[in-house]
Amino acid sequence: MELSEDEARAIGLETASVEVRTLASHLQAMGRVLADPYRQAIVTYPFPARIARIEARLGDWVDPGDELLVLQSEEVGEATSAFYRATADHQLAETNFQRESQLFEAGAGARKNFSAAEAELRVAEANLDAAEKKLHILGFTEEAVRALSETHQVNPTITLFAPISGKVVTNNAVLGGMVDEATGILTILDPTRLWVEASIYEKDIARVQVGQQAQITVAAYPDETFQGTITSISDMLDPETRTLTIRTEVPNPGLKLKPGMFADLLIQLNRSGEALALPSAAILDEQGWPVVFVRTGPGRFEPRVVRLGAREDGFFEVLEGLEQGDAVATRGNFQLKSKLNEAILHAAHVH
Repeated sequence: MELSEDEARAIGLETASVEVRTLASHLQAMGRVLADPYRQAIVTYPFPARIARIEARLGDWVDPGDELLVLQSEEVGEATSAFYRATADHQLAETNFQRESQLFEAGAGARKNFSAAEAELRVAEANLDAAEKKLHILGFTEEAVRALSETHQVNPTITLFAPISGKVVTNNAVLGGMVDEATGILTILDPTRLWVEASIYEKDIARVQVGQQAQITVAAYPDETFQGTITSISDMLDPETRTLTIRTEVPNPGLKLKPGMFADLLIQLNRSGEALALPSAAILDEQGWPVVFVRTGPGRFEPRVVRLGAREDGFFEVLEGLEQGDAVATRGNFQLKSKLNEAILHAAHVH
């Protein structure tokens, strides 16, 4: 395909030479953003209860100790009553033991009465300890148990608190609804650090290591790059796809990344070397194939399919299709493609 000087000037034609540059070696992979299971919590309750009050709504950010729900439970009412009875029995047994101890030391009391009072105190202590542990099993904190000891009010309610910092991402709570051990009431996710899992081919396994850095891009923010670190490489190869799963941990301070997003990874292989490279502006897409227009003489250009490697700072590594010193069109190449397509259509029409 030939261009006159006027045509070249009209389309603003510019070229650049294919030269050897220093490029870091990278590996591309496709993956998906996932929630870190170690940074999420499912809030449940192990006993039948009714939801009396809802403090946390879907999308709320909560911190450890924040109130989420207030439940009413028959188990809680019974356990609270049992705790008060055990507390009263312990106080009575302790008073009786102190009295018998003083009498026995003064020689005015019988040993059998002292021994009986001591045994009763030990039983009362064991019963109080069991009643307190039952409250802890039901979800009462140490502070809540101390509050019960001070108020002595039988209240069949229990407050559920946030175990971690994060956002409420699912909320199945309905005021007045019943819950039990099989009900996931709320899910809290800390989205400030997420995972990206991707698959790499068997031939690339030896090139990837834990600790390597990866650049992540997603369709929602095509001009933004997220930095991650490879933290895990699977030990199992998929026998059908011949791929291995790698996991990258990605800080997400702006909360832009969302679990479920598809992601592209550019894994830095921690090696830099000399490579033949051309500007990314020279590359056009032709039905999924990278194509460049190479100058073959004064005013003459031909399209050529190339195979590309790593990308860095606006340059692509050239693996096949070009040689050092080749001049490729970096501006006006879209017009060259249009001119070529017109010539092909004209030739087809003539025939």
